[in-house]
Amino acid sequence: MTDITIYHNPSCGTSRNTLALIRNSGVEPAIILYLENPPSRDELITMIAGMGICVRALVRKNVEPYEKLGLSDDKFSDDALLDAMLAYPILINRPIVVTPKGTRLCRPSEIVLDILPDAQKGAFTKEDGEKVIDETGQLIIKGGSL
Repeated sequence: MTDITIYHNPSCGTSRNTLALIRNSGVEPAIILYLENPPSRDELITMIAGMGICVRALVRKNVEPYEKLGLSDDKFSDDALLDAMLAYPILINRPIVVTPKGTRLCRPSEIVLDILPDAQKGAFTKEDGEKVIDETGQLIIKGGSL
């Protein structure tokens, strides 16, 4: 049984890259397809607290319900924003990864490296061709490796 969970949307490149980075550490995470099985209100609140972000920071802005509901207006309380995300899970930004080392919104996907318990096992290249991890499992920094 794994102790890593990803709230995943397989249609999202960032989510697919994050899942691949988790797998590159030698772990098969629990995958929650959050559009089909959204988190409960309590789970969402716990994840937001674990990320140390405000509720609004988790709301995805570039989807239809955001504009339709007028969520850009500051009049919406945290409870109202949570209600909107629960009613329209597409409003939950993703991917969210939960590990024993923390919870993160992994945008960009490399953020997941900060909370993975195990090191990368080999080279990794994102779907767009960007090399992220070298053949020794080290993060590639522009201009060299760490």
